[in-house]
Amino acid sequence: METLLSAIKTSRLELVPARADLTERAVDFYQRNGSHLASWEPPKPEGFRTEAFQRERLSQAEGEAAAGTAMRWWLHLRDEPQFLVGSIGLTAIARGPFQNAMLGYALDGQLQGQGLMREALRAVIEYAFSSAICLHRIQANVRPENLRSLRLLEQMGFEHEGLARDYLFIDGAWRDHLMFALRNAGCSGIPK
Repeated sequence: METLLSAIKTSRLELVPARADLTERAVDFYQRNGSHLASWEPPKPEGFRTEAFQRERLSQAEGEAAAGTAMRWWLHLRDEPQFLVGSIGLTAIARGPFQNAMLGYALDGQLQGQGLMREALRAVIEYAFSSAICLHRIQANVRPENLRSLRLLEQMGFEHEGLARDYLFIDGAWRDHLMFALRNAGCSGIPK
């Protein structure tokens, strides 16, 4: 199945569409960052960090991209293509009168604080809000304790819209999340 997504290049990064041939590199990313991500993500299912699980997950991502229900990219530094450093996903894409997607992202714990995710998100948002995709809204939900993510969303222009109590089970308990959205003034009406 051929993905509808293209790679996106920024000054320091290349964002490559999620696909099955990234399996070994995705496993490596999750093995390196398992404890770093555990505070911010729901518990992972049995076998999550195995090649079989990741190959299936990446194949599913290709299918979702082809169906237009999700867009996922893996990030690598432009001069280190064999080493994945993060991911960005626009999921639960709804068309029609909603034109909305949910944003999720992760960055290697060793590379935080360098503006890499801000650079990558800027490119993904530009793509999602372009006339080719024309999303009206991108939503993001973040734990109140995740100060880095809160600052990042603020820098990207996301507006705080509310609080979701006991939103997700993460790190051993149900956790509240702050809800944010970024609206696209560039697309008017419903794309055909």
